[in-house]
Amino acid sequence: MNNKKKLKELENRIDEVLYYVWDPIGVSDEPCARGEYSSYTMTILKYTLTEDIVRITKILSNIETESMGLTMNKEKNEIVAERLVEYKITIENGLK
Repeated sequence: MNNKKKLKELENRIDEVLYYVWDPIGVSDEPCARGEYSSYTMTILKYTLTEDIVRITKILSNIETESMGLTMNKEKNEIVAERLVEYKITIENGLK
């Protein structure tokens, strides 16, 4: 993905999905916590660009268990990874 506009759109979508869909600590209803997962966006972007669902799932799971001390929710992490790759494909094919 060489188009800067598309890349920025994907970055924004990843940030939104992490906050509104993934949200392992349950803060998506708190506006003041909007940036809670933003620090993970660029790492996830790297693997979303390669459409590596397995790697994205592993990263999300590691963040949950190692960084947050939570129990892994692998099923949800797979769903989130799949959605991110779907967004990537849609943005790549749809934005001009």
